[in-house]
Amino acid sequence: MTQQGDRICILGGGFGGLYAALKLDGLPWDARGKPEIVLVDRHDRFLFAPLLYELITGEMESWEIAPPFVELLRDTGIRFCQAAVTMIEADECQVRLSDGQTLHYDRLILALGGETPMETVPGAAEFALPFRSIEDAYRLQERLKALEASDLDRLRVAIVGAGYSGVELACKLADRLGERGRLRLIDRHDTLLRTSADFNREAAKQALSDRGVWLDLETSVVSVGADTLTLDYKGQIDELGVELVLWTVGTQVAPAIRSLPLQRGEGDRIAVTPTLQTLDRPEIFALGDLAACRDADGQQVPTTAQVAFQQAEYAAWNVWASLSDRPLLPFRYFNFGEMMTLGIDNATLTGLGIKLDGPIANIARRLAYLYRLPTWEHQLKVGLNWIAQPLRDVLDLGKR
Repeated sequence: MTQQGDRICILGGGFGGLYAALKLDGLPWDARGKPEIVLVDRHDRFLFAPLLYELITGEMESWEIAPPFVELLRDTGIRFCQAAVTMIEADECQVRLSDGQTLHYDRLILALGGETPMETVPGAAEFALPFRSIEDAYRLQERLKALEASDLDRLRVAIVGAGYSGVELACKLADRLGERGRLRLIDRHDTLLRTSADFNREAAKQALSDRGVWLDLETSVVSVGADTLTLDYKGQIDELGVELVLWTVGTQVAPAIRSLPLQRGEGDRIAVTPTLQTLDRPEIFALGDLAACRDADGQQVPTTAQVAFQQAEYAAWNVWASLSDRPLLPFRYFNFGEMMTLGIDNATLTGLGIKLDGPIANIARRLAYLYRLPTWEHQLKVGLNWIAQPLRDVLDLGKR
């Protein structure tokens, strides 16, 4: 049973961490008292990552996809700490933070997500830009503005990685740069979107072709320079001139997680049971990018936002159950399908027997993500802004 003074620490305020915290805050705690719920993240804002690409084309504003944690948590009992996690001391059940705090916990949820590894290829860390955070998007915006203001006739951009992020980024950049853009998408495999449905893959190929994006498949990056990119295609080395290299390849766990003495699964991720508890310590739960998880049916689940969103509900329930002497539930993953943006007002959607692409898919994608925004207040603000946007566009046109 919960005791006065119990504390639940949640590390990471992404899809897994924030949504688990909100779910925990709303569960019916017994008369002995609700534990303190502490959410820790080094950023001051939550990021709805699937809509990050819309910042590049100006289709959305940063406040829509990255609301401050203090705003989202204002009417809850959740305490927010903006700090980086420097150390997790599992034996002492405590977490050390970069601001000097040490937090004791009775239950711990690890939801720190992943980081883009930039040291795998010489020069990548120095000269390439990742695209995972709101700060990454801001840095890219600054580089693009500088390039667009330059005297260059052609703006040569290389995107490394032809997974979801690389494809979506390539289409948005192609639409933004227009005729000046010379984009190439590079991947060491023989096809793009290897884990995607055939319908989405074909729609993506067509969208890239329509925008003149060059595909370099079965091609590895040898090195990245200040204005060059060296590629290896089946043993043939070629050096290309570039103005910008974007890196969307790979995921690695955060340093604080790498130092934890917990059993590992695929890709150095933490192995968890179907109840999302770590194998070594049942008081520690893990989800999202850093968890190697098989669900109740033995299915290996992917590391996607959709999975983290679903895991957050189970993790919250199981933490509550473990403190309330109730049975824990094994995670069951339901694949609702997948959605991708493929440029301005263009998307593809498959799932639940539906296959859509083009503007209709874009509207469906927007509505689905609106529903997934973390609080109804933020959903309302964003929804009203979307409704009002066409009227503002008409008024702006009338002023010209």
